[in-house]
Amino acid sequence: MALLQGIHHVALICSDYPRSKAFYSEVLGLRIVREVYREARASWKCDLEVSPGVQLELFSFPGAPPRPSWPEAQGLRHLAFVVNDVDAVVAELTARGVACEAVRVDEYTGKRFVFFADPDGLPIELYEA
Repeated sequence: MALLQGIHHVALICSDYPRSKAFYSEVLGLRIVREVYREARASWKCDLEVSPGVQLELFSFPGAPPRPSWPEAQGLRHLAFVVNDVDAVVAELTARGVACEAVRVDEYTGKRFVFFADPDGLPIELYEA
């Protein structure tokens, strides 16, 4: 019996809350489920729907240190989303001002994928279904 049933959410801490909220909700098109300001922490929390039952939690925490990305650090490496057509999504993201790397092919699965970064430099992967 598997102990885990799926991913419920992924939590991200951003450096500029309005910029990241706009990126994830407007540029990537994730639906805002709820948004709250937590006075005791001087922090915003925004729940964004990735797909039914899966959310991305976006947090703002004053004074949070930057995430090391290059060279890659231990811990979260990247966030990956499945898409039906990598080329179509890359074209739409490019039109929205997002710089994407060249599309590559996974040498083990033969699937196509591409990377771009969120406003804080977190690598995001699009993996073709």
